[in-house]
Amino acid sequence: METNLCVAGFGGQGVMTLGKFLAGAACSATDKNVTFFPSYGAEQRGGTANCYVVISDAYIGAPLGDTMDDLIVMNGPSLAKFLPKLKAGGTLFLNTSIVSEEIGRTDVKVVKAPVTELALELGSAKVLNIMMLGVYLGCTVVIDPAVVWDEIEHKLSSKPKLLPLNRQAFERGLEIGRAQR
Repeated sequence: METNLCVAGFGGQGVMTLGKFLAGAACSATDKNVTFFPSYGAEQRGGTANCYVVISDAYIGAPLGDTMDDLIVMNGPSLAKFLPKLKAGGTLFLNTSIVSEEIGRTDVKVVKAPVTELALELGSAKVLNIMMLGVYLGCTVVIDPAVVWDEIEHKLSSKPKLLPLNRQAFERGLEIGRAQR
């Protein structure tokens, strides 16, 4: 089994952090091969940002391919740029708080989650990436969500005050993802 994921949005949405948490958890707690390929370029807060995560039972020949199994899109420009890379039968995860454009494809599964809006309801837009990671894991179960939460908890251990809100966001995301499985 191999899963190719692209996460795309604008700087400040935690796109890279989402990818790092997923890749880190897969590396530290499974026997799978993993790559994390960030695209920083000239991106900055407010600019576009994306990363690729590949999780595979076999060796990974290249960190990114021509087509993705899954695509997480956090804003409209990312939808336009990366939707053509999503393979037929793939899954598109949309932040519907920001992305309102028509998909224009009937050959992909669409999982909708208003993560920006829900994160603000919890008290901080900064957890929208953790919520979307929960949505992704709840829907795909590409890796055990408990393993990913352990990674998040480990990485945020120096900031324990952040854990309860992040946990709430992660659990809410898992609920949304499971409901759309």
